Amino acid sequence: MKALILGIATLLAAGSAMADTTQPNVIHDKPGFFTHLDVDKVLAQTDLTAQCGIVPARLDYLDHAGQEHVLDYQVYGYGCTDNN
Repeated sequence: MKALILGIATLLAAGSAMADTTQPNVIHDKPGFFTHLDVDKVLAQTDLTAQCGIVPARLDYLDHAGQEHVLDYQVYGYGCTDNN
C-alpha cells in the first residue's frame, strides 16, 4: 500500500515538474489617451464587422522585443446597418 501511495506521489511530482513553464508573461496594457503602443506584429484582434455601437475590443500583439501584450479597450463597431 505504501508503495502505491509513493508511486502516485512520484507521478504527481514528476507531472508538475514537467509542466510547461516556458510560456512568456503577457503584459496587460492600460488603455488611455496618448497610450504609446510598440506594435511589431498583431497576433489577434476583435472582429467588429457584426458589432454595432460601442463595444469592448481586444488587441493581442508583440512588441519589438518579442514580448506579448494584450490591450482591452472600447470601440465603435461598424456593423450597424442603419448608418448613412
